[in-house]
Amino acid sequence: MAHAVAALGAGALTAAGCVWYLPALADLRAGADRPDSRRIAAAACVTGWAGTAVLTLLLLVAEGWWAPGTAAVVGVTATAALRLDAAVLRRREVRETARQWGRLGGPVPAAGPGQARHVVAAVVGCGVAAAVAVTALRVLAGPDEGAGGWAAAVAPAAVLAVFLTAAAAYARAAHRATDASTGTTSSATATAGRAGVPRQRRPGS
Repeated sequence: MAHAVAALGAGALTAAGCVWYLPALADLRAGADRPDSRRIAAAACVTGWAGTAVLTLLLLVAEGWWAPGTAAVVGVTATAALRLDAAVLRRREVRETARQWGRLGGPVPAAGPGQARHVVAAVVGCGVAAAVAVTALRVLAGPDEGAGGWAAAVAPAAVLAVFLTAAAAYARAAHRATDASTGTTSSATATAGRAGVPRQRRPGS
């Protein structure tokens, strides 16, 4: 009965997620018409919702909780990894755009300020979800003595620590990239001001 209720909830969530994974599928089908970072982000979205669909099927056919729990943890981990890869690639694309505009001597378009915060929040959220899934598996599996019980107790904290480390590393890299982009923007603006703006003459001179 518990499996059926969980499967019903997961299936409803998967159906409601079409507002996210259908546009992501469109981005993947567009191919080279979309930037690489956007396609990888779309792949992360599709991977996450595909994991939810697989979880629904496993909840219907599996008798225990280990198979659905393992599928959930694998799906969350793969989604977070792809999302981080897309964010890193996006930063590279922004730096390359800034470099090209700097060569042209024009102002560098500013990137969205909230992108890094959104990525960090998503990765931390995935880590919390994975830790909760591991904890739920531990509770449903029942008490365990010895080394197995100690490892099961430490596993949620270890999973969350991995995701927090990844989020912190990305936040630090994003901060460095923002500083470098700001420096490039200031340099390009100063160069354009010296080279492209004519000096105005005073009336009567």
